[in-house]
Amino acid sequence: MKRLYFLPLALLVLSLTGLAFADRASEIQDLKLEKEKLNSEIQKLNRQIAATDSMLKADDSRYKTLQQRYKADTERRRGEIDSLNAKIRTVAEQLQEERGKQARAKNRSENIAAKRKALRSALAAISKQLETQVAQTVPWERETRLDRVKSLTRDIEGGNASEEEAFSRLKSLIAEETKFGDEVAVVNSPLTRKNGELINATILRIGNQWMVYSDDNGTVYGNLVRRLDSNNVVYEWNEELNLEERSAVKLAIEVKQAKKPPQVVKLPVSLSVVGGEK
Repeated sequence: MKRLYFLPLALLVLSLTGLAFADRASEIQDLKLEKEKLNSEIQKLNRQIAATDSMLKADDSRYKTLQQRYKADTERRRGEIDSLNAKIRTVAEQLQEERGKQARAKNRSENIAAKRKALRSALAAISKQLETQVAQTVPWERETRLDRVKSLTRDIEGGNASEEEAFSRLKSLIAEETKFGDEVAVVNSPLTRKNGELINATILRIGNQWMVYSDDNGTVYGNLVRRLDSNNVVYEWNEELNLEERSAVKLAIEVKQAKKPPQVVKLPVSLSVVGGEK
């Protein structure tokens, strides 16, 4: 009786144990599936992490490359900037030097222009002074001589003659006037006497100190005398010569005309242009 009683109990225990084992197996299977799923996710995550690490490494490598390039480019640009700054300093120095040269050239040009202007003024002043002197000399081709000097003065003041030309012409005119003051000349020319009579006369000039004449008949003699009239220089003929003076004038004219042998002729000082009016 007792065995029969324990048999159903045993079967129940066994049934319950089998069910328990079945539940455990199912749970284990679920856990394995969950494990596999988790492993799969872990692998996926590992792959993602690896990919991320690879991207990070690539980014880091790219960053380092860019950083190196940036550093190299910065150094290159700094070198270029330094080179440009050096070139700019060189060009600035050259420009400053050129400006200095231009300033010096301008100063030289202005100095030359100022000197030329001063020289032109000095030449004009000398030419005017020569005009005054020629206008006050003996009336021997005086208008022609005076016109040449006045023409030079006009050209100097009008800028029609360069300083070199003006100096050359002035030098030539002064030489002519110097020669005029030293030469001895004789001409046959009509002459208006002091009384207004027109005669044919032989006129002898010795520089600008003596100017005497005699008529063709040897009856009228005269010497040119200079005097001041209201501060103006005036020339006129003095015909009141004494016998000695007449003889000296006649001899001097004949010697110059080769009518007498060459000889030293002494003209009295009283016959000079500044000898005084008779």
